Amino acid sequence: MNPAGAERTPPRVLIADDQELVRVGFRLILTARGIDVAGEAADGEQAVAEALRLAPDVVLMDIRMPRTDGLEATRRLLVHDAHCRVIMLTTFDLDRYVYAALALGASGFLLKDVTPEHLAAAVRLVGTGDALLAPSITRRLVERFAAADRVPGPPSSRAHTDLATLTPRELEVLTLMGKGLSNAELAYALTLSEATVKTHVARIFTKLALRDRAQAVVVAYETGLVTPGEK
Repeated sequence: MNPAGAERTPPRVLIADDQELVRVGFRLILTARGIDVAGEAADGEQAVAEALRLAPDVVLMDIRMPRTDGLEATRRLLVHDAHCRVIMLTTFDLDRYVYAALALGASGFLLKDVTPEHLAAAVRLVGTGDALLAPSITRRLVERFAAADRVPGPPSSRAHTDLATLTPRELEVLTLMGKGLSNAELAYALTLSEATVKTHVARIFTKLALRDRAQAVVVAYETGLVTPGEK
């Protein structure tokens, strides 16, 4: 753990995209900002193999790639490496595959026309273990695709039974997270301290095997705690 005030070590990144110009451009942007690009991959099969070989902190994963797409590559990778963080690359911000990737454990998504500053900031943020998307953005994706695109596999299908492991208060916290509330808003709504809210959130993540708040929002919808259109 870094001592207080110490600068964090930049994350190591793998860039997976079938367009060489995208890979070269992202590599130049990241290396110019002190972020180590450990390797590249031109398709999903290569992305999984290189990620397991190089053990990067963050994978920039294009959704649409030949042989194996980014969604399947993400699923395979996160099964074998629970510590790796995946940021999906897409052309459309409301992409049903982005929603599916969040359900599988991706930490967020970036549009391919992202600014250099936003790209570097996103990689650094996800490299610390945080989710890239605000709960409100995740909710917008879920509102659009949850009913039509249920994603089989961990953790969503298992979460229906695992909800029984949550206390009534934890169920309440998960429901409000699903509605897009931040920790500060949760503390106000439930008349709790932010420290207590963080403890509840951490326990929910552990009990449901969730990686971050983005997955928590997906689970809240898929288990029926929150329904599309609910305020």
